[in-house]
Parts: sequence; C-alpha cells; structure tokens
Amino acid sequence: MTGPADGTPDADTAWARQLLEQLRPTGRDAGKVVAWLAGTVDASVSLTDGAGRLLAGEPVPVDDALAADLVHGRIASAAWEGQGRHLRLVRVDLPQTAGVLTVARCAPFDRRAADAVTHTAAVLELLLRAQESTATGHRLRRAAADLRLAILQLLMVEDTVSARRVAAGLWPGLLDTDTAWVYVVEGRPEDRDRLAEECLAATREQALVVRCPAVDAHVIVVAPDDTADPALRALVEPRPHTYLGGSTRQSLARTAGAYGQAVSALAVARFRPGKAAVYAERTRPERLMDPAALTAWAARLLRPLDGLAHHTGAELLATTRLGLEFTAVNAAKVLGVSRNTVRARMTRTETLLGADFTDLTARAAVHLALNTQVRPVEDAPGTEAEPPAPGRGQQGAGSAGAGRRDREGAPAAANLAGQASPVGLPALLAGPAVQEWARELLARLDADSRDLRGTLRAWIGAGGNAERAAQRLGVHAQTVREHVRAAEPVLERQLLTGGRDLYEVVLAHLAAGELAPPVLAPEEPGDRDAAVHG
Repeated sequence: MTGPADGTPDADTAWARQLLEQLRPTGRDAGKVVAWLAGTVDASVSLTDGAGRLLAGEPVPVDDALAADLVHGRIASAAWEGQGRHLRLVRVDLPQTAGVLTVARCAPFDRRAADAVTHTAAVLELLLRAQESTATGHRLRRAAADLRLAILQLLMVEDTVSARRVAAGLWPGLLDTDTAWVYVVEGRPEDRDRLAEECLAATREQALVVRCPAVDAHVIVVAPDDTADPALRALVEPRPHTYLGGSTRQSLARTAGAYGQAVSALAVARFRPGKAAVYAERTRPERLMDPAALTAWAARLLRPLDGLAHHTGAELLATTRLGLEFTAVNAAKVLGVSRNTVRARMTRTETLLGADFTDLTARAAVHLALNTQVRPVEDAPGTEAEPPAPGRGQQGAGSAGAGRRDREGAPAAANLAGQASPVGLPALLAGPAVQEWARELLARLDADSRDLRGTLRAWIGAGGNAERAAQRLGVHAQTVREHVRAAEPVLERQLLTGGRDLYEVVLAHLAAGELAPPVLAPEEPGDRDAAVHG
C-alpha cells in the first residue's frame, strides 16, 4: 500500500493513522506491520532477531558487524547508502533479546519515510511485548489448569496429603477442610473454557475448578463449603444447554465417590425445570436399606481389599469406582493413567472380589458396596444408637438411621442387624421400603404400549449388549436400543451410558425378583438362597 506523495500535509498524518490502525484488536500482527511499512515507504523490509533469524518481512542483506552493534546496544540506529541502495536499521527490543528492523529502498529517506521507520520500530516493540504477555498469560493459565487437574487426580486416589501440598503453594487454604461438595457443570464443549472461568468467578476462586479430562462438556468443581451451590445454580439457570449436578457433603478422601454422585445428579438435572439437582434429592435404594446391615454387608464384600497396602487399595478403589461409572478410556483420563492401567486394576478387583464385571448385576452389587462408603457426612455412624460397623465400613460415612425417611418420604427398611447370620444382598433388597421403591420405579414402564420392561430386563440380562438381547427377544438390535432409550425419560435415569443410574435400575430388577442375584465370592453360602419377596 502506497501513501500520499511526499511533502504534502496529508502525507505527514495519513501514515501515522494507518500505523495506529495496526494496533487494533483485528490487527496486531508483526508480519502485517512490516508489510504495511514496506508498502508505505516503497521498500524492502525485514525484522530479524539477535541471531539474524528472519521474524517477518523479506531477507535484506546487511553487514553482520553493524547488525551486531545494534543488537548489543552499542548503537540504537544506523543509516547506510551505496550501490544504489539506501538502508535504515533500527534496534527493536524483543521480549527475550533484541532484534533489527532493516529497511532498504532505492530512493533516499526523506523526513516522512524516516519517521515512519522509527515509529514502526516502536509499534513493533509494543506489539511483540503484548503478544509475549498474552502468551505468558496463556501459559500461566494452562499451568494453573494442569495443577488443578493434578490436585483432583490426587484426591481421586485418596491422597489428600499430597493434594493439599500441591494446592498450598498457589491457592493457600483451598483444601484446608476435611469435607467438600463436588459439582459437575455441563455445557456445550465449545463454551467450556468460558464456563470454567465463570465457575471460578462464581465461587470467588475459593473452589477447585477443573476442566474434566474425560468429558469435553463438563467442568468439575470441588467446593469446601455449601456457598458454591446457590452461586452455581444462579450461573446455570439463565444459560441455555447448561446443567448442574451436585454431590452430598463428603470427606476429601471420598472425592471419587462424590464425583460419581454429581454425575448421577446431573442426569436428573436434565429433566428438571431448574436444570440443577443434588444427589440426595432422589430416592436411592441404599437409603431404604437398614444402615447397619448394609454397612456390614459392604464391609464383608470388600474385605479382600483390606489386606492391601493403603496406597494400592486406594488406587484400586478409586479406579473401580470410576471404572464402574465410565468407560476405561474416560476413567483413565480422569485419573491421569493409561486405559490399560485402568483395565488391569479392574481385573485385579474382579479377582479379589470374585466378581464378573461383564455381569451387570455383579457390577451393580459392587457399586452398591462402594457407594455405601460414600454417604452424606451428616449421616455418618458413630452415635450410641448407631455404632460404627467393623472393617472397611468404618472408613466411609453411614447412611440414614433405622426409621429415617428420605426426601421423598419413603421409610427405611426394618432393622436387620439383629439377625444371627450375616445379611446378603437378596435380604437387603427384601426390605419393604426397597420393594415398594422397586415396584413403583419399574411400574412406570408399564404405561408404554411397547414392552419396555421386558426389553430392558433382557438387555440387562445380556450385560447391556443390544445384539445379544435382540437375539433373545427375536427383534432387531436397533429396536432394543430404541426401547432402552425410551425408558430413560420415564425412569429419569440414563441407561445407555451405564453408571450409577443403570445400577439402580438393575437393583430394582433384583429386588422385584426379575433377575437372579450375582455370584460374589465373599458372600455367605446362604446369601444366594435367601428369598426375595416381590
């Protein structure tokens, strides 16, 4: 681009206005600025760094010694002419070193051209410093995000000591708490970065906000107090396609379980007008069982893990919790390990517990046992009326006491703790409150003219495999998938993605006697023979 003719009044100001235009947000590109200068003064222009590497423009031959004097600050600018060329060289301070702006043209440099070169060098300095500041800010934000993820992954494997140490340097006091709430905010993947920043602002940077490594649409928030709940609800409600799921209050060591609760609540939030839900807002089968009997059963089932070293046991528990909720790939992303590591740990847990994780009833049973350790802290056992259970069950929080009603008003099951022999899963599911819950839940499917209930039972019995279920039913696999998908809004639970929602439906089928109890090695011999009265 060529400016007005030299010497005219407009020529003295037009180039300056054009140079300022290069600093607008749509500009700010060193290459464009150099190209503008070349067109304005009708010259060849180059910008090189201290080592002589070309940063912008076209190569312009220059004396190496002269360039070195400029780079090392011995001179600030230089002019040279000869062999039909006129050169101007100006030192440009770069973020890490110094560079040289070289301008070569056939005509001598008049005042306008000389001023344009000098001011362009100053603009390039400002522009490159701003770009470096922006890049540095981006690197710092990326490093902070990576640290937050590392802290979350440490919490997921119950390494709260290391998590606090990592957090203390950058966010003092962030994890100075024994308990926390976990939330999952879901939005559009393309909006997640902005959503994460808004979550940080909404919680006043007093919560651990992490971009979920497994689900591109999710932001995970670990909040040390309950003030985050209304703030996040206020953030989510006006935003389209945005939902919030929250856990109950849990100890930091139970972050993995609380995360599973939040994901489960998120599924409910999609059907709620306010687009938000908390885990305790829905009837859960474990809240309808006798707490002492449930805790004792879970401790007995998980007892083979008690002999492991603490760190190893914590890794297996955290991996199994996430592996039962998500695919191996997504669980690996959350934990920061390989998918093969997740599969190996899951296989080891299967072996120790004598469970077959291809069987959805076995998965549901183990999930229930693990979930027994992850109950609201305010429901924790320890009073005289509800003594702590032995074994691993002491580490988790207890559920509601006998006779307690959940938020939907269903009474807890009758106390089974006084029975002489240990209670197995069938007996836990035989309580009247669980039976009532199971009947009510599955009866919702009967209103549909299609046999959603029969399809769902066959699909669960086939391990969630649509093709195998279709063969048993004599229908197309797509029909099975459509029926399962149609059951999701009726039951207010996600089924095809697996996880906690599916396991509750599996437990309902077990309680209703529509599926056989799973084979689990630690169960007592008489457990599978216990009657389940529907």
